[in-house]
Amino acid sequence: MPPHKELIQPRKAFFDLLTHRNTGTKSTELESGFQDEVQPPIEDAQPVCPPHTTDQRLLNRIDLHVLPWLCIMYLLAFLDRVNIGNARVFGLERDLDLGHDNRFNVALVIFFIPYILCEIPSNLLLKKFKPHVWLSINTVGFGLISLIQGFVQNYSGLLAVRFFLGVFESGMYPGCFYLIGCWYRRPEAQKRYSFFFGSTILAGGFGGLLAAAIGKLDGVQGYAGWRWIFIVEGAFTALVGIVLFYLLPDFPEDSKWLTTEEKQYVTARLQVEQGKSQLDHKITIKDTGRLLRDVKMVLGGLMYFGLIVPAYPYAYFAPSIIREWGYSSIQTQLYTVPPWAAAFVFCMVTATLSDYFRHRLLFVLLTISVAVAGLGILVSVRDNTSLQYGALFLLAMGTYSAMPLVICWFNMNLGGHRQRAIGSAWQIASANTAGIISIFAFLERDAPHYTTGYVLCFAFICLSAVTSLAYAFSCWMSNKKRDRMLPNNLTEQEKEDMGSQSPDYRYML
Repeated sequence: MPPHKELIQPRKAFFDLLTHRNTGTKSTELESGFQDEVQPPIEDAQPVCPPHTTDQRLLNRIDLHVLPWLCIMYLLAFLDRVNIGNARVFGLERDLDLGHDNRFNVALVIFFIPYILCEIPSNLLLKKFKPHVWLSINTVGFGLISLIQGFVQNYSGLLAVRFFLGVFESGMYPGCFYLIGCWYRRPEAQKRYSFFFGSTILAGGFGGLLAAAIGKLDGVQGYAGWRWIFIVEGAFTALVGIVLFYLLPDFPEDSKWLTTEEKQYVTARLQVEQGKSQLDHKITIKDTGRLLRDVKMVLGGLMYFGLIVPAYPYAYFAPSIIREWGYSSIQTQLYTVPPWAAAFVFCMVTATLSDYFRHRLLFVLLTISVAVAGLGILVSVRDNTSLQYGALFLLAMGTYSAMPLVICWFNMNLGGHRQRAIGSAWQIASANTAGIISIFAFLERDAPHYTTGYVLCFAFICLSAVTSLAYAFSCWMSNKKRDRMLPNNLTEQEKEDMGSQSPDYRYML
């Protein structure tokens, strides 16, 4: 019997209210969404855990083998991506003559070109070469590129290095989300997705502390402080990438730290709600085309697209915004830390509640509302730095809590390796085109108020709220339509090939 069974009844009334369901209908609430009573209850469908362990103990082992290494890897990836914002405070812009023609913004944008184009191919290579091989290669690669960034001498060199940084980082984000989705069921996933995403948040806070410390090396060996930020952080990342080759997890079917019985059980418990994993099935152009025709794919991309616009400016420009309030370089770095810490706590609280109630939509809207409140203050307040600083807390808390919610919601509504490999990369790649918009929204000429940027962020985060509602409605309609369908003549293999588009599949709201 699954460990969450005793929680079903206390949550039932609230969950019914959230999903507008009538408790008197033939449907019954299950962890994978909705399913007809004529089908076996979830506890009867659950496979039997091997006798030498328990479901919770096995889940704890999975957590220890999967999450820490992915978090460390992505923390370093995000740190190497956004530390250019910290370097700017220590003189990068002055030394490389980036203070005109929006050169700094162009240097940020060029990262996104290969980052967007390579995400889906990277996920396919991840599946081919195994995660521990592909992800560790990329980690070493972007570490070395970040290190080289500390030696560039001009604007052209910076552009070239940022381009290749995007190439190597393209597989990190979608690859990790894809891999996490292959280990956990939907009622377990949000806390894990948010904890992993928390590495992004921690990287923002840690980056400020680290930059404040490394910046004191200014002048050592004739190198400016901003160069040491890239050199130290890049070298450390490359070394960790070598170690991660031996620590990063693979898919459940390939794991070496599970017994044969445990592999079968972990795979079977996922099949109950997601269908067979189809690890050995090749991904074809037909698979990709069939999946991308689904309107829910478009909505899933737009949900995340709207959040990227406020997220990247905060990561890249928060140090610059705070510096405009009159703080020194070291003080600026330190003041960037508390909003990130608050964002991490809020992210984990909302994720835990979302898993507890087995619901996503209302928590997405809640976190977006917090970010909207912060943007409203930033747009309207001009001469109260304490209130403006508080608004940065709200913006970081809301945006960086909503992002893992929409990613988990979308990814865990995809069935099997093929759909998850394509869908996870599609959502992140399509949404990251917003990075180009967001970076050019915060131009030097608009300092210190950045009104245009804040208004644009406000508009796009509202887009995320609207498309989240549309996505939930589309999932609800699909569930209702499938509830009314007559028995079909599809074979089990055909249903497995269809993944989340199978008539037996139910979406989570």
